[in-house]
Amino acid sequence: MPANPFRCFNSSREVIRLVVMIYVRFPLSLRNVEDLLFERGIDICHETVWFWWNRFGPLFAAEIRRQRQCRMRGFRHWRWPVDEVFVKINGERHYLWRAADHEGEILESYVTKTRDKAAALAFLKKALKRHGRAEAIVTDGLRSYPAAMRQLGNLDRREMGRWLNSRAENSHLPFRRRERAIPRFWRMKSLQKFASVHASLHNHLNSERHLVDRQTYKLRRSAALAEWQSLAA
Repeated sequence: MPANPFRCFNSSREVIRLVVMIYVRFPLSLRNVEDLLFERGIDICHETVWFWWNRFGPLFAAEIRRQRQCRMRGFRHWRWPVDEVFVKINGERHYLWRAADHEGEILESYVTKTRDKAAALAFLKKALKRHGRAEAIVTDGLRSYPAAMRQLGNLDRREMGRWLNSRAENSHLPFRRRERAIPRFWRMKSLQKFASVHASLHNHLNSERHLVDRQTYKLRRSAALAEWQSLAA
C-alpha cells in the first residue's frame, strides 16, 4: 500500500471509507448509496461510488486480512466448514467456494467455472496455503472434496454429516442478500474481487449480536468502527 492512497483525490479519506463500507456491507445499489449520501450532505455520483469501492475496497480488505491473520496466528484452527454455491456471471453458472472457521467467519472465497476435483483442489490449496492446517474439514456429499483431499493427503481429517456444515451454508446468506442489489456480474475477476472484499468487511463488522448482551455488542461495534476508521490512515 502506498504511503497515502488518498493523495490524488479531492474527497477526504473519511468520506471514501464511509462510501466503501456502505456499498459493500449493505444490500444497496449504487444509486441507493448516492441518494443516501446526498441526504447526509455528501454529493457524489453513483459512478464515483463504483470507482471508489473498486479502487479502495481491495486495499481495505487486504489490511483487514493481514491484521486478522496476525491476531489469529497463535490460535488453533479447529474445524473448517466448506461449501459452494452457484452464481450467475453474465448469464452463465459459476461456483463460489467458501471456507469458514469454527466461529463462522469467512477464511477464503474462490470462484471457478466447474465443480469438479480440479476446482476443489485449487480451492483447498489456496485456503491451506494462506491459513495453515485445520484439524478437521467439514464438507457436504460432493465427491470432489474427498478426491481433492486424497491427493492432498488429508482425507483422514474430512468430516461429513447432517447439520455439521450449517456454518458454511449460513455464511453464504450475507453475500446472497448483497448479490440481489447487483444487476449481474460480468466477469469472474469482478466476482472474485467483490466476494473477497465483502467477506473481509463482513468478518470485521459482524459483532455476533445474537450471541452477546447489548453492552458487549456496543463495545465490539465501537471497536470495529474505530479500527475501520484507522485503515490507511
